[in-house]
Amino acid sequence: MEQVLRESILKHLEERKVIRNSQHGFTKGKSCLTNLIAFYDEITGSVDMGKAVDVIYLDFSKAFDTASNSFPASKLKKYGLDEWTIRWIESWLDRQAQRVVINGSMSSWQLVSRGVPQGLVLGPVVFSIFMNDLDDGMNCTRIERSML
Repeated sequence: MEQVLRESILKHLEERKVIRNSQHGFTKGKSCLTNLIAFYDEITGSVDMGKAVDVIYLDFSKAFDTASNSFPASKLKKYGLDEWTIRWIESWLDRQAQRVVINGSMSSWQLVSRGVPQGLVLGPVVFSIFMNDLDDGMNCTRIERSML
């Protein structure tokens, strides 16, 4: 079911050109390499023209784990996804549980109150939507958007 939903959402996002061109992470045809090339090109071009260059690095290493489970609904609506898809994703995020297994011994199941589940098909798509408008309202050139 996740794969079907993922393909439907990706098709919708592509048709409406929702994901910004500067987004390299989890984007078809883009990678860490395309991100680095775009970054290098922008920086060297600016320096060659005598412009001041400031670079801000943000560490997203725990971003999947700390994102609120309630964030997508407003963004999914903003990007024009239908109500049933939004409800399914909300339900999918809201009812996640996890447990730890070590050498065959298992902990009890615990509800996950935060985070986009990793290792699942929809995780990267939902996270890309979450990150897509990170720099709204800023006056800057955005090229450093890759999940390493």
